[in-house]
Amino acid sequence: MKISLKILTAFFLTLLLFSGCKTSDISSSENNFAEKFKAKRLKFGDTIGLISPASYINDSQLSEAIYNLEKLGFVVKYNPTIKEKYGYLAGNDSARADDFNKMIADKEIDAIIAVRGGYGCARMLPFINYDMIKENPKIIIGYSDITSLLYAIYEKTGLICFHGPVGTSTFNDYSLNHLQNILLEPKENYKMKNSYLDENQIEIINDGIAEGELVGGNLSIVVSMIGTEYNIDSKGKIIFLEEVGEEPYRIDRMLTQLKQSGKFENCAGIALGVFKNCDVKKEDPEFENSLTLQQVFKDVLGDLKIPVIYGLSFGHIENKFTLPFGVKARLDTKDKSLTLLEKTVE
Repeated sequence: MKISLKILTAFFLTLLLFSGCKTSDISSSENNFAEKFKAKRLKFGDTIGLISPASYINDSQLSEAIYNLEKLGFVVKYNPTIKEKYGYLAGNDSARADDFNKMIADKEIDAIIAVRGGYGCARMLPFINYDMIKENPKIIIGYSDITSLLYAIYEKTGLICFHGPVGTSTFNDYSLNHLQNILLEPKENYKMKNSYLDENQIEIINDGIAEGELVGGNLSIVVSMIGTEYNIDSKGKIIFLEEVGEEPYRIDRMLTQLKQSGKFENCAGIALGVFKNCDVKKEDPEFENSLTLQQVFKDVLGDLKIPVIYGLSFGHIENKFTLPFGVKARLDTKDKSLTLLEKTVE
């Protein structure tokens, strides 16, 4: 049987193409945007647009969010569709994305904040108008399930977004101070440290100092971005992670997936927030058969040649950092701090 030269050439070119690819190269590429950019800073009296891009909200949650933001000195605006309900979602995917797109297009809106997280942001990502975000950059803030929204916007546009309070969060003095120093009165070399009351929750997994852009968010959502077009190249980045209500074996599974997919291979450092209610309770029948949360961190992350710290003040807790997604920062395990090396808004 004769094989033509054209067929042989095509065969060897295909082999060459795939032999040069790693799994992490397929699921993560360089950012799609030309360069990152920032929204204008907030001022008291500005208008904040409320959205519900994930789980549905009830009247009391909407009222709480409005009260919180008006008490801080902002004007609040929302569209009637914010209260739609489709199963566990705040309306169907295109409706939630349409509400978000309207907030981006609305010239009266200076910033956009989610009322709550829950689940559902990832489902609406294909319906978002990313070109309009480039034309109308605004502060976009939230955490937990909002992580997927932050990922997509940064990957597709380069806009600096914010992993921080949602409308129904506790806006105590600690959280408000960080929010104000990042969104209203931005400073270069702004250092964030835990409250003295929360210092004892910090554990050093690996010592060191790292510099790089901050990317990350809720662990479950970060893992779910792998293999999608919204995934972010982790090379040179400081990855920040938080979680709530997941047992140690599930944390183990998700961190292991990140590790084996190459996400930690070339990153600069890992900043872990508070993993709330993620350790097995002593009264649980499985307590004696479980690894502790700290054992999981040491097993999966301890052999990495990068700084890793647990217990920084972000996650499903009251005392929150506001973390700018995409801004260059310094992680210092000895000082137990994160320092933002550039201003976060214009």
